[in-house]
Amino acid sequence: MNMNDVGKYRLTVVLGPTASGKTRYAVQLAGKTGAEIISADSRQIYRGMDIGTGKDLGEYVYEGTPVPYHLIDIVDAGVRYDIFRYQRDFAAAYNDIVSRGRPVILCGGSGLYIESVTRNYAIPEVPSNPALRAELEQHSDEYLIDMLKSLTTPHNTTDYDTRKRLIRAIEIAVYQKEHPEDTGVFGKSMVEFAPDEVHYIGLSVSRDERNARIDRRLDARLKEGMVDEVRRLLEGGLSPDDLIYYGFEYKFVTLYLTGQMSYDEMRTKLAIAIHQFAKRQMTWFRGMERRGIHIDWVSV
Repeated sequence: MNMNDVGKYRLTVVLGPTASGKTRYAVQLAGKTGAEIISADSRQIYRGMDIGTGKDLGEYVYEGTPVPYHLIDIVDAGVRYDIFRYQRDFAAAYNDIVSRGRPVILCGGSGLYIESVTRNYAIPEVPSNPALRAELEQHSDEYLIDMLKSLTTPHNTTDYDTRKRLIRAIEIAVYQKEHPEDTGVFGKSMVEFAPDEVHYIGLSVSRDERNARIDRRLDARLKEGMVDEVRRLLEGGLSPDDLIYYGFEYKFVTLYLTGQMSYDEMRTKLAIAIHQFAKRQMTWFRGMERRGIHIDWVSV
């Protein structure tokens, strides 16, 4: 890629599946162009959730100089953070960077987060509905999945990863059915992009290599202390349900620590879940292309 391209666009996006090297690529790009990075990761926003989310903050250095990053470590673990809030936080970070004359790189693997801010998605801020939640809690997961499918087309199967996510997805779908006029109201700080003002760069890696990288990274994180990190969060007052809500590493390690599966079972099921997640990410990115987004794919 021509490094001068970063200055030609209002926003450069670096996307790809987990373990594709997005952070490293974005940092190199930012270091060479003077850009700052905004994260598009739905879990790296949480403080204290470092190893499991793969923040790798030590990578934000280029030739000895720190590369500024945004929307990492901005809320406490346990706080519910949604895409509506992400859109507002992105706008604030983007406007701050641009006001200082710096280029902006958006880096992450959450396709929904990326599209929500680059395609001007109007998403309503849906309030909680305690009565509906209480009613839904009485039903099985299978019943709830069928109910969600009858209401809307789920974004992806992460809507089913935990019971809380499933109930929240239904809550949102019911609200949107009842309030069709509410398409989302944003303040003046929201950033809108024309299609030709955003450059999408996708990091491409073969499935076998991707899965091998996922396995190596998972084993490295386990050695680095991922189990201890989850244990500290539990001892710090977060409930097992709170951590299971975050899925993947936090879900399976919590199940291990609470005696619901063995260590080997945890490691095996977690690796499979991350492999499947990476496949879903690629499905989302291909869907972006079908929706008219041009992605320049780079083999890594």
